[in-house]
Amino acid sequence: MVNWGVIGCGGIASRRTIPEGLTKAKNARLISVMDIDKDKAKEVGERFGLEYSTDIEDILNDSRIQAVYIATPVYLHKEQVIKSAISGKHILCEKPLALNSKDAEIAIDICKKNNVKLGVGYMMRFHSLHKKAREMIKNGELGEIVFARAQLSCWYPPIQGAWRQDPTLGGGGSLIDMGSHCLDLLEYILDTEIETVSCFADNVIHNYKSEDSSVVMVRFKNKAHGVIDSYFNIPDNSSKNRLEIYGTKGSLLAEGTIGQSSYGEMVAFLEKDSKGYDASQIREMEVGMKIEAPFVNIYQAEIEAFSSAIEEDKDPPVSGEIGLWSLRVIEACYESSKNKVQITLRRE
Repeated sequence: MVNWGVIGCGGIASRRTIPEGLTKAKNARLISVMDIDKDKAKEVGERFGLEYSTDIEDILNDSRIQAVYIATPVYLHKEQVIKSAISGKHILCEKPLALNSKDAEIAIDICKKNNVKLGVGYMMRFHSLHKKAREMIKNGELGEIVFARAQLSCWYPPIQGAWRQDPTLGGGGSLIDMGSHCLDLLEYILDTEIETVSCFADNVIHNYKSEDSSVVMVRFKNKAHGVIDSYFNIPDNSSKNRLEIYGTKGSLLAEGTIGQSSYGEMVAFLEKDSKGYDASQIREMEVGMKIEAPFVNIYQAEIEAFSSAIEEDKDPPVSGEIGLWSLRVIEACYESSKNKVQITLRRE
């Protein structure tokens, strides 16, 4: 059993990770939470029967706590990861790992020097339908992958003090906040890295400093193409957060699996035999085969996987290095948009 503390217990922590993950995981015990907002710390602490405070040192100096979950605004991540590592705590940090890849490299290096594990919160990798899609692709059921699309959008109007709307606090807007999930998820499902990006990142509707609109076209190392679209200006119910994967033997189409929910549906259209060219290109009105997978709460699975990595002294399933690579991809996207060029990434 791994004892946990939470640094920053508002937002995703109080909404999802604490109630669905840290309090439900079979190999985790949540001891204490902190937030600089006294009312929020008190509310979450009392709701879950936990110790609470407004001082990070109360978490870091608690010898009972072995691991911390960091869910603060992005500009605080680097400093808090470093402090936690020096205090000997294993760390699961929400994405992005830092404001930029240089800061992420520093944080990773200090975690290694202090012999603590560092994980990044790409919880969508734990969705059972995403795992099933990855398995089907590995088994060749879709043939050679040709194209993939991941969509994650919402309505996020101007809000005074919102850190996601200021790139100095959040690193950017819809692209780094939501598009990074989609980029990472496609790499995970297709089991290949992004090689080249071409991006538009703009303010189309809202006038805050971060972009409210982003679309990225990518080429993967296996030569498949992909599109990732993430917007802060599409009404929630109008964006179905779709996942689409197309191969030479069929396709997988999902709705609602991308996002904060552990639910959603996925259907497959698989070709039984190889067909020759059909000049008429008639599309048969077939009903897709519903993909079945056991329900898994993505937050519980994320916490259990990281706790197991601590207990068994193995690498976290979503490591700091994965978070660093994600930041490099995002930085390439912003560079592409700014300079109106295509960017090819290289492993350092």
